[in-house]
Amino acid sequence: MTRSARPIPERHLRPPMGWNSWDCYGTTVTEDEVLANAAFMHDHLLAHGWDTVVVDIQWYDPTARSHGYNEDPPVVLDGHGRQLPAPNRFPSAADGAGFKPLADRVHRMGLRFGLHIMRGIPRRAVANRLPVAGTEFTADEIADTTSVCPWNPDNYGLNHEHPGAQAYYDSQVAQFAEWGVDFIKADDMLFPYHDREISAYALAITRSGRPIELSLSPGTDVSLAHLDHLRENATMWRVCDDLWDRWEDVEAQFSRMARWAPWQGERGWADADMLPLGRIGIRAERGEDRQSRLTHAEQISLLTLWFISRSPLMVGGDLPTSSQATIDLLTDDEALEVLWHSKDNREVLREKDLVLWTAGDTDGHTRYAAVFSLADNPQRVDVPLGSIGAQPDDRVRELWTHTDASHDGRTLRLDLPAHGAALYRLTP
Repeated sequence: MTRSARPIPERHLRPPMGWNSWDCYGTTVTEDEVLANAAFMHDHLLAHGWDTVVVDIQWYDPTARSHGYNEDPPVVLDGHGRQLPAPNRFPSAADGAGFKPLADRVHRMGLRFGLHIMRGIPRRAVANRLPVAGTEFTADEIADTTSVCPWNPDNYGLNHEHPGAQAYYDSQVAQFAEWGVDFIKADDMLFPYHDREISAYALAITRSGRPIELSLSPGTDVSLAHLDHLRENATMWRVCDDLWDRWEDVEAQFSRMARWAPWQGERGWADADMLPLGRIGIRAERGEDRQSRLTHAEQISLLTLWFISRSPLMVGGDLPTSSQATIDLLTDDEALEVLWHSKDNREVLREKDLVLWTAGDTDGHTRYAAVFSLADNPQRVDVPLGSIGAQPDDRVRELWTHTDASHDGRTLRLDLPAHGAALYRLTP
């Protein structure tokens, strides 16, 4: 794949990029599977900006299964009601070692380590009245048993009128920091919008003394009205429910990201959700073992939208067993330049099945454009150069095919497959 001559920007200047176990392993991922994906990322993706490995939900449940959650799972807790990795799935976590041995191995590969956590405190900690570390309080005193997640049975929310609530988050995140966690995906935070829980979790990260990035989910109807609060407390926040390998899921993101793209930047990133690409569904919540059901053209469209809207990238496929075509897309540096270096990103036209986006570049003279066809059949599209901010004498390079596109100085003509896209770099 063509290697970019421009360096990848520092982390705070670009959206996070990594792998997450959810789409392929659901609640069931094991230590060996995490390490296999980390090793593949080190060998094949790290040089292209991918640097974070995230263990998703219920790493503390020894009985986790695919296609759903167990009622009253026998979650593994320490004496202060904090989750511990299930040793039958993460052998290095035995004897209270937690995720530190696994995080250390990930770090030695030059990667960052992340984990998922649910809002609140485990119901088992509340039932057993476990003490909150560093306080005289017990879990039952700080829980809000009326605040429950509608889709997961693990936790109660916290009563933030009680000082023990903040103390619990402080102790939980302090333990994560001791393990070497670099990234936390905190779930059940955004729908409804739990502003006090979000603020408390962000404060706990600050108090931990470790620079941990906070990702918030699930974002079903998260509003721009929360933008300032989100920027104050999180690195990234989801703007939708779980996205799977269905075109209707991808198409729904066009309007969402058009709304959020103008606000993307180092103060925080609206997240269009994980990339259901490669081999997914191995032991997941939804569907069976498969390569992504999105067509190649739909995968190009998905990535083009995520890049030009500057969404964080968390690939959900099992990397070692995904197709080479998928890995080629994820490591295409010419296309990734749009994610890394663009600014002023916005949708500029939506007319019937045609969608156009444009963006500038931090170098001050390069520009980018994306042309999408939402049509169910192949289309020949004529795009006036002015519609994408191009001048008659511009060089127009299509970044996925690494070819210069011809035009007559007025119109760019292209043939797009069903649900297809093209991504352009425009230079004088």
